[in-house]
Amino acid sequence: LATVRARLGPAYLPGGLVAALPREVYDSVVAAGRAALAEADTRVVAVGLANQGETVLAWDPATGQPLTDALVWQDRRAASVCAELDARAEELRRITGLPVDPYFAAPKMAWIRRHATGAGVVTTSDAWLVHRLTGAFVTDAATAGRTGLLDLDTVAWSETALDLYGLGGESLPRVVDCDAPVGTTTAFGPPLPLTGLLVDQQAALLAQSADDPAAAKCTYGTGAFLLARTGPEPRRTASGLVSCVAWRLGGRVTHCLDGQVYTVASAVRWLTDLGVISGADALDSVGGGVPDSGGVTFVPAFAGLAAPWWRGDVRGSLTGLGLDTGPGHLVRALCEGIAAQVVELATAAAADRGAPLTALRADGGLTQSALLMQTQADLLQRPVEVASLPDATALGVGAAARLGHRPGLSLREAVPEWKPSAVYEPSIPAAEAAERLGRFRAAVSALVERSEGTPAAGGVA
Repeated sequence: LATVRARLGPAYLPGGLVAALPREVYDSVVAAGRAALAEADTRVVAVGLANQGETVLAWDPATGQPLTDALVWQDRRAASVCAELDARAEELRRITGLPVDPYFAAPKMAWIRRHATGAGVVTTSDAWLVHRLTGAFVTDAATAGRTGLLDLDTVAWSETALDLYGLGGESLPRVVDCDAPVGTTTAFGPPLPLTGLLVDQQAALLAQSADDPAAAKCTYGTGAFLLARTGPEPRRTASGLVSCVAWRLGGRVTHCLDGQVYTVASAVRWLTDLGVISGADALDSVGGGVPDSGGVTFVPAFAGLAAPWWRGDVRGSLTGLGLDTGPGHLVRALCEGIAAQVVELATAAAADRGAPLTALRADGGLTQSALLMQTQADLLQRPVEVASLPDATALGVGAAARLGHRPGLSLREAVPEWKPSAVYEPSIPAAEAAERLGRFRAAVSALVERSEGTPAAGGVA
């Protein structure tokens, strides 16, 4: 196994704008791929590509050259597009399974057409990368499901959704299976078939639920993303979670529920930039210096609140500060704020599925923080199983590529056996967990009411 990372830092600009240079995105993929092949201790026979499903750009299909920056999933500039569609939001949710929110691809695509360029094609970043790598013009069913333009029932582009977003008549990539061979690339050196395509979070779910379809997973990265499989039929939700395609393998669709926390590692970076900690690896040492948050409540909604609230207008808050508040209290409050949002997602997923989660499987860079993982287990009141390899996304899309290369394999054969590196059991009583969650919910309720211009009356959201 070879793991190589190529750093890619998007620009965070005033007004909720987050963008990346497409050339840097492509160069990072090629550099990491070439280095991984050089380090691999076994022969590589196929390639898979995972992607940020909601990042979009316009590009020239004749030359492959980008025509705009890549608008990253956190970018909020398409809020005005969404506001105009408020009266049709429920109709669009019924068709696509997604709320009308700048997080998803369609509003960003519409914004590009209105304000940036009408030339070329406008797609999610995977379609551009695949075209650069192989010449094909395709996207996989799971990524298409993250746009807000895919009919959830037919897994085909929705003419109604396209028209409502002002994207009717656009040239869109062909929707293929996640294990479909789409072409051959020489970008990494030797000619290799590209046989796996999948959204990053769905890829992580594939890797962590192959042995247990009832398992839910949460990836702790720039944001936190909880996904839980629901089976072959789409399930519209009443909780505020997203209903979307998990994957389509061999023509068979699996659906899932999806919930998001927008700022996780980015909130840790915020504390780092302020000088509170030296970096993510200091969370445990600094937070471990105090027994609790000292009454501090942190709602890390730097880019708004996602599921189940969908309030992009809300911003974060720190309350309960005192002269005795120190760095350790802020760290613990941040860990509780992250974990509390994940609890809300898990609670919503359990309600939609009709059964509580038995455990939560966790991956991503911040699972290396024992403090965050223990806090998560405490507030969730369920075990948290940490993946033995933090790169579950790579394992999942690798499994899709393996299935595309050897169609006769079963999913269980394609995915490595699940073996957690650590299991965190709840260490506090349920009553204490409920009290902490109550404080967080009251803080969220106050933020929501304040954003609506009404006096905050306290209570639980």
